Amino acid sequence: MTKIKGALALIESLRCEGVKHVFGYPGGAVLDIFDMLYDAKDIEFILVRHEQGAVHAADGYARASGNVGVCVVTSGPGATNTVTGLATAYMDSIPVVVFSGQVSTHLIGNDAFQEADIVGITRSCTKHNFLVKDVNHLPRIIKEAFYIARTGRPGPVLIDLPKDVMNAQVLFKYPEEVHLRGYSPTYKGHPGQIKRIVDTILRSKRPVIYAGGGIILSNAADELREFARTTRIPVALTLMGLGAYPAGERGFLGMLGMHGTYYANMAVHESDCLISIGARFDDRVTGKIDEFSPKAKVIHIDIDPTSISKNVKVDLPVVGDCRNVLTDMLALLENRSKDVDELRREIEPWNKEIDYWKEHMPLKYDSSDQLIKPQYVIETIDRLSPEDAIITTEVGQNQMWTAQFYKFNKPRLFLSSGGLGTMGYGFPAAIGAQIAFPERTVIDIAGDGSIQMNIQELATAVQYSLNVKVMILNNCNLGMVRQWQCLFYRKRYSHTAMNFSPDFVKLAEAYGANGFLVDKPSDVESAIKEAFKIKGPVFVDFRVDPDEHVYPMVPSGAPIKNMLLV
Repeated sequence: MTKIKGALALIESLRCEGVKHVFGYPGGAVLDIFDMLYDAKDIEFILVRHEQGAVHAADGYARASGNVGVCVVTSGPGATNTVTGLATAYMDSIPVVVFSGQVSTHLIGNDAFQEADIVGITRSCTKHNFLVKDVNHLPRIIKEAFYIARTGRPGPVLIDLPKDVMNAQVLFKYPEEVHLRGYSPTYKGHPGQIKRIVDTILRSKRPVIYAGGGIILSNAADELREFARTTRIPVALTLMGLGAYPAGERGFLGMLGMHGTYYANMAVHESDCLISIGARFDDRVTGKIDEFSPKAKVIHIDIDPTSISKNVKVDLPVVGDCRNVLTDMLALLENRSKDVDELRREIEPWNKEIDYWKEHMPLKYDSSDQLIKPQYVIETIDRLSPEDAIITTEVGQNQMWTAQFYKFNKPRLFLSSGGLGTMGYGFPAAIGAQIAFPERTVIDIAGDGSIQMNIQELATAVQYSLNVKVMILNNCNLGMVRQWQCLFYRKRYSHTAMNFSPDFVKLAEAYGANGFLVDKPSDVESAIKEAFKIKGPVFVDFRVDPDEHVYPMVPSGAPIKNMLLV
């Protein structure tokens, strides 16, 4: 067996993991890796314009495809620029592996040029991280990194690579298996606990399913739909769970929480049995914890044992993979058909009560033929876009209106930064999704503030001829912050006006893309159709009503039943 350089061992390891695309940015500490990438024609490298964009693109690639997203960046500022992307992926449990360059081992700790302790910096925002000090450990560490990133509760992993390690020689042999002491995710739920959960559900009168991103991560959407159809229990989703249950189903309640639907929040509040599956009781969902679903027996199914009773006291926990646990629950229900029939009869009045709420308190807004309403733009995008279009969002009002008014019927079509709320996420994430699925339409719904956070990635989209459509809901403000200032700070609009944004049409053209300005409601539909016709990236600048708010809204810290309505 011939020895090879550490940098080549890295490339061979990526091949062993089936990696086809890598996002990143070169620099001095990783020149040996990029020299090897020059000859790696089977791995496409996507050159972004900022390392934060690289991690978001890898994150979007992972969310859309279900595969691990991969980045390579240099040391020092290149590495520290990945921190926001790592934290974003960590909060939403997204499998990403970042390779960062590092100064040579003998220089570590000497304040060498472009040195940063990225392992220390990212310890709290990665699932795990490694500093490779010996090239002989490199294949094993890469194997472990991919295994950790994609198993259990997924998450980002960083591998720091000193320059001399990449230059050292190693006899390359990629491990076939991983053995990590102290790390053994539980995939099968406890049979006794699952039986107790089924018994509790069958005795309930007002049950509600509250499902989150764990359903999508474990590919359990089919099992969730079968469980809901079998029992006829209504389903509310978190922001991260959108698409896990079809928006067109009778029992679909939409999103719950701060900007959730009236009927989802009321159903959860009045429930006597809350079945949480793959969700973590985020504070934006629960509102005032003491008054969250106060009448319910709380069931929590999650692969992460540390999530159980972290925020809300749980009566019946099951640790396990959502898909496995749902499959086991369905098997139990199949043998209790009479009990299931009885459950359906018992909860029919509950479903009728929810139907009444849905009919009388729907999501709504005041339409206008003078001002463009952002909700109308999103409804029109929903109506005109292909069924398999992938939607990304930035963060703020654009994100919440998309969650409310775009109907997601399948998983992995909605990509958004939920836990960290990262402005600037959507556009590079759209680039990553487009790389994963070049034949599909990818749309980033953005605000005029958030699109400017990573607007430099337009050059990336143009360079690779990516068919990404950016729909900017331009209200000349930081809209969500302004909404809070309006409602809770006596309209003291402190530094939220953005009257000096660029001309987005000229800016798109300067990068070599197409752009349109739309300032009349009557032109919205034709502009979206035109954007879809054009190959390559397009910016559409919709000048929307600056006074439009996102409703319903639960004030911070209030119970979720206390909603501000239109």
